Amino acid sequence: MRLMSLTPELVALCHREEADPGPDPSWTDMNDEDFRTLALRLSNEADEGPLWVFAYGSLIWKPEFESVEQQLATAFGWHRSFCLDMVRWRGSAEQPGLMMALERGGRCNGVIYRLPEGEKPAQIERLLRREISDHESIETVRWLPVHTPQGKLRALGFWVGVKGRGTSLNQPLDRVASVLARACGHIGSGAEYLYNTV
Repeated sequence: MRLMSLTPELVALCHREEADPGPDPSWTDMNDEDFRTLALRLSNEADEGPLWVFAYGSLIWKPEFESVEQQLATAFGWHRSFCLDMVRWRGSAEQPGLMMALERGGRCNGVIYRLPEGEKPAQIERLLRREISDHESIETVRWLPVHTPQGKLRALGFWVGVKGRGTSLNQPLDRVASVLARACGHIGSGAEYLYNTV
């Protein structure tokens, strides 16, 4: 296995203070009713039993939700990719960044979290509010079949099958590395995201 040469010291060199530019006015913000409606739809599509969430990026190291169990899992037919263009969060208009999403093809190893027993719509709504904020992102939230040592189940995945505006698919690794080395937004740098995620 190859060791990553990125160190905390190098990550610190990439950090700089950036103001939050706020949401892009050309995207359509979701309101409370939109979140409730989407959460109810996803809840109705869920399997019986516990609610599982599939994590492959920042949800692994910064889940911001309570879980009662976690397992390693694999989503076949998908792979992690730095393909989300960021001019906010971990990038800016002057130096856009990249964050991970799932693209078609291959396999993605990740972690699944089982949420505590409770009202699924309310649990899903909390997750939605963390992960998405606009109507244009709704189609990237979906149930994924995942494989675990104990068998197959379905877990909720975010930023799955992204396409269109705001995405840069199939980028060469040298370009991704160059972007991540320079980009920084109001919540942190691309280098920090890479270090924590990989």
